[in-house]
Amino acid sequence: MTRMKPPLLSLLFLAMSIALPFHAADRTEGKTFATRSVSWARDGMIAAAHPLAVQAGLEILRAGGNAVDAAIATNAALAVVEPVSCGLGGDLFAIVWDPQTRRLWGLNASGRAPAALTIDKVPPAPDGTIPLYSPYAWTVPGAADGWFALHDRFGRLPMAKVLAPAIRLAREGAPVPQVISAAWARAARVFRDKPGFAEVFLPEGRAPREGEIFRNPALARTFERLAADGRKAFYDGPIAEAIVNYSQRHGGFFSREDFARHHSTWVDPVATSYRGVELWELPPNGQGIAALEMLNMLELYDLRALGRDAAEFWHLLIETKKLAFADRARWYADPEFAEVPVAALIDKEYARRRAALIDPERAARVDAPGDPALDRAETTYLATGDGAGMLVSLIQSNYTGFGSGYVIPEVGFGLQNRGALFNLDPDHPNALEPGKRPFHTIIPAFLTRGGEPWCAFGVMGGATQPQGHVQIVVNLVDFDMNIQEAGDAPRFVHTGSSQPTGTKMTAGGFVHLESGIPAEVRRELTRRGHRLLDAIGLFGGYQAVCRDPETGTLSGASESRKDGMAAGY
Repeated sequence: MTRMKPPLLSLLFLAMSIALPFHAADRTEGKTFATRSVSWARDGMIAAAHPLAVQAGLEILRAGGNAVDAAIATNAALAVVEPVSCGLGGDLFAIVWDPQTRRLWGLNASGRAPAALTIDKVPPAPDGTIPLYSPYAWTVPGAADGWFALHDRFGRLPMAKVLAPAIRLAREGAPVPQVISAAWARAARVFRDKPGFAEVFLPEGRAPREGEIFRNPALARTFERLAADGRKAFYDGPIAEAIVNYSQRHGGFFSREDFARHHSTWVDPVATSYRGVELWELPPNGQGIAALEMLNMLELYDLRALGRDAAEFWHLLIETKKLAFADRARWYADPEFAEVPVAALIDKEYARRRAALIDPERAARVDAPGDPALDRAETTYLATGDGAGMLVSLIQSNYTGFGSGYVIPEVGFGLQNRGALFNLDPDHPNALEPGKRPFHTIIPAFLTRGGEPWCAFGVMGGATQPQGHVQIVVNLVDFDMNIQEAGDAPRFVHTGSSQPTGTKMTAGGFVHLESGIPAEVRRELTRRGHRLLDAIGLFGGYQAVCRDPETGTLSGASESRKDGMAAGY
């Protein structure tokens, strides 16, 4: 055999490297691995947790709708194809960058407790909290009113046009993808005996398997009512009537007046600066300002110099989370019922005093109360952008997956259990009261640079969300990752603090680290006193749509932890 000469061999390898496709790692050489490239487009971009929902949003953009129209269409489609996380029985929050007024608008579309429900009527669960999967946890669904509030202020196309893709999906059906199918199967074990659940969500007596078609004709009819009669169909019409009748049959406290009185609230987003970038969140009753508190403390440290492979880096993130969440447990509540010192909590000097409590060598063992129930949430997040410069950051949830598990068959959706996050201590700021909004976990986020819009993003998943927001910002700003890498990078989540009710858990809580964080980091964190636990499904799901302020080009990212995608046109 003739031996190939070295120059010829080199040329062969060069030819093969040109002919073969690059691996994902080649796109991010010298950086964090990314599962895919960033998506780029000029006239529109959608990022969401299901590809068919993304297509619904793009359909509306192509028809002449703007980013708000597309966000509503995408969310409505998700109510059909991702009912394990969202739907008309849940709540909604949004942040909108409006290029006409050149400002951010915040919408709180969360519901309130029934007027007839008081603390003395609730039989506590064994841990002293409101029973999670019960009528005592029902609050008025706010998502539909949120859609119409957004549409009334910013929408361009008629609502009948905006809801058309979701109506078609609900009637004709759609295949169920992998992650959603697995979550559906887990939920079926919990909820199959709840009134109405199997009739709507277990069409063959079981959860749909991956690739099987799921249809929801009752939900299609509900959407058609909304398209024809607007929000009054939900809050002062046949949908409200169906929910109240169901509530009366199954031990709930809803009245028609609860629905007639419901309204969303436009609020001013609040922000903190972090190394030249501004992170915007909505004020309580949500938990968004916890992310601002964490960033204010982390800004005091040179995280870039530490690097992501240093145990000290992860130690600082974990300890700042504990401090911010201690404040969350003490102060966050409905500001219409309790005084929430938002400005003081996100003050830079306050952050300096709080950060001084961090022991650089040891994990803190004493936490103010938190709530382990917050780690059970399922949520959907979506981001949209259009060619005119409008960006929408929207998050929507039933709370724990299918919510309470109680489903009204004639309308095709179930009721959320967000009221489980009320406190049964009457002296607590977040105590259950008639007409009050509970503490909320779902939070949209928005980034600006020098006052110019940059990114609409979010990280779905209960108490993971503010921790995830912080890690996205740190990845983008301190480690120069692109928006796809920032979401794909391994995360930590800290859980297991004590509850606001005083039920004690393990002092200092637990740290969960994704694969990809080095073993030596794990060993050093353990030495410092952190309790490490393996976990699956706690690390959230990230989507982002960003805009280049110079060119107007849109970019999108959707991570591999969910079934979703980012796509534009």
